Parts: sequence; C-alpha cells; structure tokens
Amino acid sequence: MIQYFSADYVIPVTSDPIKNGIVAIEDGKVIGVYKDLDASIKADVKIFSGILIPGFVNTHCHLELSHLVDVIPERIGLVDFIGKVMESRGNDTDKISDAMRKADQLMFENGIQAVGDHANTAISAEIKNHSKIKYHTFVEIISLKEDETNAKIDEARDIEFYFDSAHSSITPHAPYSCSKSLFKAFKKAVSEDNIISIHNQESEEENKLYRYKTGEFLEFYGKIGFDIDEFKAQARNSIQSYLNYLPASNPTILVHNTFTSIKDLDFITRMGRNVTLCLCPKANLYIEDALPKVHLFNNHKFDIALGTDSLASNNTLSILDELKTLHNANRELNFLETIKWATINGAKALGMEKELGSLEVGKTPGLVLLKNVINLKITDEVTLERII
Repeated sequence: MIQYFSADYVIPVTSDPIKNGIVAIEDGKVIGVYKDLDASIKADVKIFSGILIPGFVNTHCHLELSHLVDVIPERIGLVDFIGKVMESRGNDTDKISDAMRKADQLMFENGIQAVGDHANTAISAEIKNHSKIKYHTFVEIISLKEDETNAKIDEARDIEFYFDSAHSSITPHAPYSCSKSLFKAFKKAVSEDNIISIHNQESEEENKLYRYKTGEFLEFYGKIGFDIDEFKAQARNSIQSYLNYLPASNPTILVHNTFTSIKDLDFITRMGRNVTLCLCPKANLYIEDALPKVHLFNNHKFDIALGTDSLASNNTLSILDELKTLHNANRELNFLETIKWATINGAKALGMEKELGSLEVGKTPGLVLLKNVINLKITDEVTLERII
C-alpha cells in the first residue's frame, strides 16, 4: 500500500527543500517526492508539523563497547581513555550482547538508518543480521609488532567472514596502534573496493608522538610492554606521516580529526585521495573536551560525515544530538549543509548512496520528522520522530 506523508518542508537532501512537499512510500521504498498532488489523493496524505528528512547515517560507532556506558570518566584524555577501555571491555558475552541489542534499537528509534561500525570480534554479527539498521562493519587491525603483521591481517579476515560480505571491510585502527610494516602489508592485501575507516588525530598526543616522539603515548607503550626505540620522530603531524602508506585509490574515512590543522587539510588535498572526514563531536568533548575546527573544514572540498562513537564515550547514540552540538558551537553553520553531513555524505562514505541517504525514487532511506525547527535552525528544542 502506498503511503503519503507531508510536512511544512520536505528535504530530499540531494535536491532543494520543498515547502509543503509530499513523499510517497510503498513497502519502505520511495516512489515519489512531490510539490503537489491532485485533490483525490490529498485526502490520504498524513500531514505533520515539522520537516521530513531521510533517516540519518551514523558513519562511526563501536557497538561492541555499548556495555561501557557511564563506566569511563569524562575528559581524561585519549591515552587514559584507551587504557580504561582495555581494562573494562570484559568477556561477559551475555552482558555485551544485551547492551548491543539495546544500543541497536536505540539508534533505530533515534532515526538512524545506517551505521559504520568498528568491530574487534564477531560478537555483533547476529544482531546486525536481524537489525532494522543497515550496517557496514569495519574489522579493526591493531598491530605494533612487525613479526605479527600478517597474522593480524589474517585474523581480521577471519572475523570479517561473519559479516555481510557486501558491507564489511578490514581497516587499520589508528596510526598510534599500527606499525609501518602493518600499513605496508595492508596496502598489498586489500582490493580497491575495501573501504578504510581509521581513527585520525583524536588527540594532540598523537601529533606529539609523530612530530617529536614525546607525550603520553610513550608511557602508555611502556605499560603494555611495547618497545618504541625504533620509532623515529617524523617532524610532522601523524596524518602527514602515515597517509601515503594507505592504498591511494581506496575510499577512506578519517574519523574524529579533532586536532587536524589547516596544513594537514592542505596535505590531504594535495594527495588527491577519496577522503571523507567523519566528526564525532560529543565523543570528542567526552574524551578530550575539545571539538574539531569545523570552520577550517568548510574551506576544503572534502565530504564531511557524522558519527556517534560508542556509549563508552557518549551518553547517547543520536546523530541529531551530534548536529545540536556542532550547531551550538558553530552558529554560522548552515542547516541544509549539515543535514547532508548527517545523511547522504555518510551513505556515500559507506558505499550505500544507491540505497539510502536521500529521499529519491527507488531508495529505502527511512523517513524522519524533525519537530520544533524554526527558520531552518538546529537548536536544543528540536526533537525527532521516526515515521518509517
């Protein structure tokens, strides 16, 4: 049965907003987006006060850490945060699975249609297979020791087997958790359609490590028994040190970018890579009490996407809350631009733009109603309701 929905505005995302527009949906698929319909059909239109948009795309999450909500203190810095995660992960599979199911349902209720999720095990596979949400799973590779590089890549491949083959890939975790030999081996091991999602410059400590071989990571490596003697200071920030080791043609999501500078952005531009910058503002405040320099990103032509990170570093899994955080800190942001960050840009980054991310005929993007939006501005008063 065809259902018709109308609101004060319909925002298809990939085309101009439509005042009093109408969206026609059948079995979850968009079959039409209209400026008007004839009188005989209008009687069947459900009319809402607010703005209709496609479902959100959460480009970065860690479902496996959902059981760590309220466990790790805020604003302790990335290095201490990593240590706390390692201490607190645990192995109670029932507890972890129950928390993941609740987190999955919470994201759906928060209007999220697709998620880019980082995994270290296969424990989330069953939940994703039965979820209403579309997932792309990034199986993380963490390898600091050169003699374990190939084994770690093989291990990631084994885990990837449990997930949707069309929407999964292996990826280096972060520059501070992967050796140069790992990056080189990874480059040879993956095909061009392997999407990469790597944590980038979430902390200034990462830049200190690469630029000067100083900072809190040195103490951290000592605690975990890793010998860093052979690591050499690069006299430049991390992204300028490792990006060339990643395969050049693969779609790449750089996640966080909290301490990415204009020189770093210029460097990425010169490299000519297919790069999406994913921002997770609430997690950045939770861990480092800092936000990415969004005004710098707007001057470059990279797609920007949004993520929530995990419940270990966030008290909600809501892309709307991420939008509110960014708009509160950057009043000059344009709602029609940032709604792309929250939808189609993430869909492109995850290779799902043909399925979702915009209200276009043939797609199954979900339908979300934003309420209390005045003059197309995101404020703390805005709420949402999932329509489909």
